[in-house]
Amino acid sequence: MKILKKIVIVLLLIVAVLLITALFLKKDYAVKREITINKPKQEVFDYIKYLRNQNNFSKWAMMDPLMTKTYQGTDGTVGFISAWDSKADSVGKGEQEIVKIEEGKRIDFEIRFIKPFESKDKAYMITDSISPTATRVIWGFDGHMSYPMNLMLLCMDFDKMLGGDLATGLERLKTKLETE
Repeated sequence: MKILKKIVIVLLLIVAVLLITALFLKKDYAVKREITINKPKQEVFDYIKYLRNQNNFSKWAMMDPLMTKTYQGTDGTVGFISAWDSKADSVGKGEQEIVKIEEGKRIDFEIRFIKPFESKDKAYMITDSISPTATRVIWGFDGHMSYPMNLMLLCMDFDKMLGGDLATGLERLKTKLETE
Protein backbone atom coordinates (compact mmCIF):
# COMPACT_ATOMS: atom_id res chain seq x y z
CA MET A 1 0.00 0.00 0.00
CA LYS A 2 2.89 2.38 0.75
CA ILE A 3 4.36 1.76 -2.69
CA LEU A 4 1.05 2.54 -4.38
CA LYS A 5 0.73 5.74 -2.34
CA LYS A 6 4.25 6.82 -3.36
CA ILE A 7 3.53 6.09 -7.01
CA VAL A 8 0.36 8.20 -6.87
CA ILE A 9 2.22 11.08 -5.19
CA VAL A 10 5.02 10.96 -7.77
CA LEU A 11 2.48 10.94 -10.62
CA LEU A 12 0.61 13.89 -9.10
CA LEU A 13 3.88 15.81 -8.74
CA ILE A 14 4.76 15.13 -12.38
CA VAL A 15 1.35 16.34 -13.51
CA ALA A 16 1.63 19.44 -11.31
CA VAL A 17 5.09 20.28 -12.69
CA LEU A 18 3.82 19.86 -16.27
CA LEU A 19 0.80 22.07 -15.63
CA ILE A 20 2.93 24.76 -13.98
CA THR A 21 5.44 24.58 -16.84
CA ALA A 22 2.61 25.04 -19.38
CA LEU A 23 1.72 28.35 -17.70
CA PHE A 24 5.05 29.78 -18.86
CA LEU A 25 5.23 28.26 -22.34
CA LYS A 26 4.30 30.06 -25.53
CA LYS A 27 0.85 29.34 -26.90
CA ASP A 28 1.34 30.58 -30.45
CA TYR A 29 3.40 29.24 -33.32
CA ALA A 30 4.07 30.42 -36.85
CA VAL A 31 5.28 28.51 -39.89
CA LYS A 32 6.02 29.92 -43.33
CA ARG A 33 7.77 28.90 -46.51
CA GLU A 34 8.50 30.78 -49.70
CA ILE A 35 9.34 30.08 -53.30
CA THR A 36 10.07 32.08 -56.45
CA ILE A 37 7.79 31.45 -59.40
CA ASN A 38 8.84 32.61 -62.84
CA LYS A 39 5.58 34.33 -63.70
CA PRO A 40 4.36 37.93 -63.25
CA LYS A 41 2.96 38.81 -59.81
CA GLN A 42 -0.59 39.51 -60.96
CA GLU A 43 -0.80 36.20 -62.81
CA VAL A 44 0.35 34.30 -59.71
CA PHE A 45 -2.00 36.22 -57.42
CA ASP A 46 -4.95 35.73 -59.77
CA TYR A 47 -4.37 31.97 -59.47
CA ILE A 48 -3.83 31.62 -55.72
CA LYS A 49 -6.74 33.83 -54.67
CA TYR A 50 -9.15 31.08 -55.77
CA LEU A 51 -9.42 28.49 -53.00
CA ARG A 52 -10.57 25.83 -55.45
CA ASN A 53 -7.15 26.07 -57.10
CA GLN A 54 -5.58 24.71 -53.92
CA ASN A 55 -6.92 21.35 -55.08
CA ASN A 56 -4.19 21.51 -57.75
CA PHE A 57 -1.22 22.18 -55.46
CA SER A 58 -1.94 21.86 -51.72
CA LYS A 59 -0.62 18.64 -50.21
CA TRP A 60 -3.53 18.62 -47.77
CA ALA A 61 -6.13 18.91 -50.55
CA MET A 62 -4.64 15.83 -52.23
CA MET A 63 -4.23 13.56 -49.19
CA ASP A 64 -7.54 11.76 -49.69
CA PRO A 65 -8.94 11.55 -53.24
CA LEU A 66 -12.23 10.29 -51.78
CA MET A 67 -12.86 13.26 -49.48
CA THR A 68 -16.04 15.24 -50.02
CA LYS A 69 -15.51 18.89 -50.91
CA THR A 70 -18.18 21.57 -50.79
CA TYR A 71 -18.08 25.29 -51.51
CA GLN A 72 -20.13 28.31 -50.40
CA GLY A 73 -20.05 31.77 -51.89
CA THR A 74 -18.06 33.26 -54.74
CA ASP A 75 -14.53 31.90 -55.00
CA GLY A 76 -11.78 34.51 -54.92
CA THR A 77 -13.82 36.87 -52.71
CA VAL A 78 -14.03 37.49 -48.97
CA GLY A 79 -16.50 35.07 -47.36
CA PHE A 80 -15.92 32.17 -49.75
CA ILE A 81 -15.74 28.86 -47.85
CA SER A 82 -14.12 25.66 -49.03
CA ALA A 83 -15.04 22.68 -46.82
CA TRP A 84 -13.78 19.11 -46.72
CA ASP A 85 -14.87 15.89 -45.05
CA SER A 86 -12.81 12.71 -45.05
CA LYS A 87 -13.02 9.36 -43.35
CA ALA A 88 -9.21 9.45 -42.99
CA ASP A 89 -8.18 10.81 -39.58
CA SER A 90 -5.10 12.41 -41.13
CA VAL A 91 -7.43 14.63 -43.20
CA GLY A 92 -10.52 14.90 -41.00
CA LYS A 93 -13.22 17.47 -41.46
CA GLY A 94 -13.02 21.24 -41.62
CA GLU A 95 -13.34 24.37 -43.68
CA GLN A 96 -11.27 27.27 -44.91
CA GLU A 97 -12.68 30.76 -45.41
CA ILE A 98 -11.23 33.76 -47.21
CA VAL A 99 -11.33 36.51 -44.57
CA LYS A 100 -9.31 39.28 -46.23
CA ILE A 101 -7.86 40.11 -49.63
CA GLU A 102 -5.34 42.83 -50.45
CA GLU A 103 -5.75 42.70 -54.22
CA GLY A 104 -2.59 41.64 -55.98
CA LYS A 105 -0.65 41.24 -52.71
CA ARG A 106 -2.12 39.09 -49.95
CA ILE A 107 -4.97 36.72 -49.13
CA ASP A 108 -5.83 35.69 -45.55
CA PHE A 109 -7.72 32.55 -44.57
CA GLU A 110 -9.31 31.22 -41.42
CA ILE A 111 -9.01 27.46 -41.18
CA ARG A 112 -11.51 25.72 -38.91
CA PHE A 113 -10.73 22.10 -38.10
CA ILE A 114 -13.69 20.09 -36.84
CA LYS A 115 -12.46 16.47 -36.78
CA PRO A 116 -10.41 14.69 -35.45
CA PHE A 117 -9.96 17.76 -33.18
CA GLU A 118 -11.40 21.25 -33.02
CA SER A 119 -9.11 24.16 -33.77
CA LYS A 120 -9.19 27.52 -35.50
CA ASP A 121 -6.04 28.88 -37.12
CA LYS A 122 -4.98 31.57 -39.56
CA ALA A 123 -3.18 31.10 -42.87
CA TYR A 124 -2.08 33.48 -45.59
CA MET A 125 -0.43 33.71 -48.98
CA ILE A 126 1.60 36.75 -50.04
CA THR A 127 2.89 37.63 -53.50
CA ASP A 128 5.84 39.94 -53.93
CA SER A 129 7.27 41.00 -57.28
CA ILE A 130 10.97 40.23 -57.65
CA SER A 131 11.05 41.29 -61.31
CA PRO A 132 8.45 41.75 -64.06
CA THR A 133 8.58 37.98 -64.67
CA ALA A 134 9.33 36.57 -61.21
CA THR A 135 7.21 36.47 -58.07
CA ARG A 136 8.04 35.43 -54.51
CA VAL A 137 5.15 33.55 -52.91
CA ILE A 138 5.04 33.21 -49.14
CA TRP A 139 2.62 30.70 -47.64
CA GLY A 140 2.20 30.96 -43.88
CA PHE A 141 0.28 29.39 -41.05
CA ASP A 142 -0.28 30.91 -37.59
CA GLY A 143 -1.59 28.63 -34.88
CA HIS A 144 -2.57 28.80 -31.23
CA MET A 145 -2.64 26.08 -28.61
CA SER A 146 -4.49 26.99 -25.43
CA TYR A 147 -3.31 26.01 -21.95
CA PRO A 148 -2.57 23.16 -21.10
CA MET A 149 -2.44 21.81 -24.67
CA ASN A 150 0.46 24.18 -25.34
CA LEU A 151 2.61 21.56 -23.60
CA MET A 152 2.61 19.75 -26.95
CA LEU A 153 4.73 22.58 -28.37
CA LEU A 154 7.59 21.14 -26.31
CA CYS A 155 7.57 17.85 -28.18
CA MET A 156 6.07 18.72 -31.56
CA ASP A 157 8.03 20.64 -34.17
CA PHE A 158 5.26 22.44 -36.04
CA ASP A 159 7.79 24.23 -38.24
CA LYS A 160 9.08 20.90 -39.49
CA MET A 161 5.67 19.18 -39.68
CA LEU A 162 3.72 21.96 -41.40
CA GLY A 163 6.70 23.53 -43.16
CA GLY A 164 7.31 20.42 -45.23
CA ASP A 165 3.68 20.39 -46.36
CA LEU A 166 3.79 24.09 -47.24
CA ALA A 167 7.03 23.59 -49.19
CA THR A 168 5.53 20.65 -51.10
CA GLY A 169 2.49 22.74 -51.99
CA LEU A 170 4.63 25.65 -53.15
CA GLU A 171 6.76 23.36 -55.34
CA ARG A 172 3.58 22.00 -56.93
CA LEU A 173 2.26 25.54 -57.39
CA LYS A 174 5.52 26.57 -59.10
CA THR A 175 5.41 23.57 -61.43
CA LYS A 176 1.73 24.16 -62.23
CA LEU A 177 2.14 27.86 -63.03
CA GLU A 178 5.44 27.61 -64.89
CA THR A 179 4.30 24.77 -67.16
CA GLU A 180 1.05 26.36 -68.26
